[in-house]
Amino acid sequence: MLKISSGNVCTPLGFRANGIHCGIRKNQSKRDLTLIVSDVPCTAAAVYTQNRVKGAPLLVTRDHLKDGRAQAVIVNSGNANTCNADGVEVAERMTEITAAQLGLKPEDVCVSSTGVIGKPLDITPIVNGLPSLIAGLARDQEHGEYASQSILTTDTRMKQIAVEFTVGGKTCHIGAIAKGSGMIHPNLATMLVFITTDCAITSEMLQKALSHDVQKTFNMTSVDGDTSTNDHVLLLANGLAGNEPITSEGPDFTAFMEALNTVTIHLCRMIAGDGEGATKMLECRVVGAKTDKDARIAAKAVITSSLVKTAMFGADANWGRVLCAIGYSGADVDVNKVELSFESKAGVIPVCVDGAGIPFSEDIAKKVLLEPEINILIDLHDGEGKATAWGCDLTYDYVKINGDYRT
Repeated sequence: MLKISSGNVCTPLGFRANGIHCGIRKNQSKRDLTLIVSDVPCTAAAVYTQNRVKGAPLLVTRDHLKDGRAQAVIVNSGNANTCNADGVEVAERMTEITAAQLGLKPEDVCVSSTGVIGKPLDITPIVNGLPSLIAGLARDQEHGEYASQSILTTDTRMKQIAVEFTVGGKTCHIGAIAKGSGMIHPNLATMLVFITTDCAITSEMLQKALSHDVQKTFNMTSVDGDTSTNDHVLLLANGLAGNEPITSEGPDFTAFMEALNTVTIHLCRMIAGDGEGATKMLECRVVGAKTDKDARIAAKAVITSSLVKTAMFGADANWGRVLCAIGYSGADVDVNKVELSFESKAGVIPVCVDGAGIPFSEDIAKKVLLEPEINILIDLHDGEGKATAWGCDLTYDYVKINGDYRT
């Protein structure tokens, strides 16, 4: 039985975390340095941004994870450490000083940064803040939240979740924190996500689980169409739940995958709903496609369409924009079979059948689309393929936030 809680990276056994303000960010009320540590070595897996311009921390982390092992991750916000001549040197130094104070090897420490691109990262505040960061490490909900707060940039709220599940008769947990508000677009990775679990699983199976999951979750999330330079998902598994290690596919791997997928879907919805300037979370569900791939292509096109996003902001049931997006998406569809409805807590309003508009009440449609969470329901009536994508509306505030991001 899978149980969902409001926990975080500290929920699984053997993980401690903390977050402080060290001085990277000018605003002293904003935490900007995070550390997550396992009591014992972990198997590890990660997926990285596909942007050819990659932050130095990603390059270092990818190198450190070649052996599929890690025990800690140090993260700063306020500076992306990207496109800097000394970026790799600074990122390596972050892992070295962290490892030295934790009694670990530098290669067992991952590193991540988020914030302004192209600004040199002064490591002095990190060096000065690290002793108090480590001294404050704890394994409770509160310190997990400190870690969650410290990775945020333009986010307006924390994104965290934990689940409890059973593998081989042993109770296991997965916990996670994430940041993501702008520069979010399908092409994994598309945000910073840190996931911990006390389930015992080999690094090979952990990577297989994560790589498979992101195709249906984080790769299906978009806020603004920009793929970031620094983003990745990191998953650490320390095995302290005491289950027999998962070494191959089977019932135990299926249970782990279900738990992981529950966590990642929740994070996708949180990230989409907290898009920069957003007032509404959008979920596009496509069914009846020829293949799952066609469904994913169509859903992505709809959720990333600026015209669809602005229509949702204005609570305008301009369904033609949805069909337009499906049409140019590249999915193999017969537009004459498309059925479309909008749904929210206020009800469901069908607007299109067999690729053509049908009479509907604009007043009811407006009521449905004024809700903070809107579902765009599409049936292609052409097969068994299905997919879901998440996004948000496009508002005036998005332009305001990004018009003076550096200031």
